[in-house]
Amino acid sequence: QVQLVESGGGLVEPGGSLRLSCAASGRRVYPMGWFRQSPGKERDFVAAVNLSGSSTIYADSVKGRFTISRDNAKNTMYLQMNTLKPEDTAVYYCAVRTALTAWGTTNSQSDYGIWGQGTQVTVSS
Repeated sequence: QVQLVESGGGLVEPGGSLRLSCAASGRRVYPMGWFRQSPGKERDFVAAVNLSGSSTIYADSVKGRFTISRDNAKNTMYLQMNTLKPEDTAVYYCAVRTALTAWGTTNSQSDYGIWGQGTQVTVSS
């Protein structure tokens, strides 16, 4: 069973940048994604990437600011977050898509069955 470990979170001022990493164990690669959750809110979709890294999907709230990518040689997924806003503050989780439906059709929390432990991102001045 693949295990995921996120890293790279921290405190950053509005307008700043952070790069999150998600290291996956094993040889197998999967469609993967990033979610985030703030206190009192549901865990929301942020971005997803297919197996090869050639196709990506973004939530409207992060389009143009965040970039998802992966390095399959390292079996690691990344989330480059630029122009961060206070509303980006959340615990960020990486996950493996395990839904049987085709990648990109839906990206709800229930479509992802394997999760990392999360990393806190705080955007504040």
